[in-house]
Amino acid sequence: MNGKMKAIVKTKEAKGAKFKEVSIPDYGSEQVLIKVESTSICGTDLHIYEWNKWAQKNISVPQIMGHEVAGKVLEVGDRVENIEEGDFISAETHIPCGYCYQCKTGKQHICNNMRILGVHKDGVFAEYAVIDKVDVWKNDPTIPAEYASLQEPMGNAIDTILAGDVAGKNVLITGAGPAGLISVSVARAFGATQVIVSEPNDYRRKIALEMGADKVVNPLEEDLTDIIYERTDGIGVDFVAEMSGNEHALNEALKLITAGGEMGLLGLPDDNVSLDLTNGVIFKGITLVGVTGRKMFNTWYTASRLLKEERIDLDPLITHIFPLEEFKKGMELMESGNCGKIILKP
Repeated sequence: MNGKMKAIVKTKEAKGAKFKEVSIPDYGSEQVLIKVESTSICGTDLHIYEWNKWAQKNISVPQIMGHEVAGKVLEVGDRVENIEEGDFISAETHIPCGYCYQCKTGKQHICNNMRILGVHKDGVFAEYAVIDKVDVWKNDPTIPAEYASLQEPMGNAIDTILAGDVAGKNVLITGAGPAGLISVSVARAFGATQVIVSEPNDYRRKIALEMGADKVVNPLEEDLTDIIYERTDGIGVDFVAEMSGNEHALNEALKLITAGGEMGLLGLPDDNVSLDLTNGVIFKGITLVGVTGRKMFNTWYTASRLLKEERIDLDPLITHIFPLEEFKKGMELMESGNCGKIILKP
């Protein structure tokens, strides 16, 4: 498909990005070209926009940003099977090599040679995008495009919550960014008895309540320890979803898990952190599980079913919808923290 399109492009090794006209991308024999219907801003996109240390090490400019997407297939490569023009799809963002030890043993999500959409290749903040066939996920046509574009971050929340057994249990979620907020509803869907959220941002605490939290706590103004023990009869929580990447939050959460409890770790610290491994983990028999990406494609089946069966309502999470050209408004809101998930529409 020849022609031009509008896209958000990281053009310089500095803060910012440009909304500009570029060529519609070519696709290979094992790729598809899609018309983007909905895309959403992730924390990774904000890092690239702000040009933080991680972005400086991982991003080559110029590059089209974005990786969370839903759209319609327009054209299909000649070595693509079971995907047709007109299919409504989303995209897994991890592009595995297919031949390393992890890939060969069913762990594609932690491929040793991983490439990432919108990081190592042009992304989806555009009118059209190219998706590798290995990453195509066919959506149920009844799922709204806005919801379908959120299955990737939803998958992060699912894998974090399912890192332990939450059914009938008390759950603490530390950090109510988008993944943390989705985790509230996921924990509810999988039978958590009580979901407590620790988050300093007023705006996000309100959303957490709308997503189904039983109790929200401002850890800067309230005593989280007292609240947890009061609400769990002095036992502590059975499971923690650590979504903040904050060292203090992580250590406090370890103290609040009952012996034999579990923790899923998705939050990324900016630097190395110190833990009381002896007393906080080993002697308490705590299970720690690191979460990266989504299992391909076990997690996607779970996300799709939860949406199709309306077990999760993402409406409270979607706080802003902007046309693609107004992406800077979205980035400014992300910087302020006064938002949930921001959708961009080409």
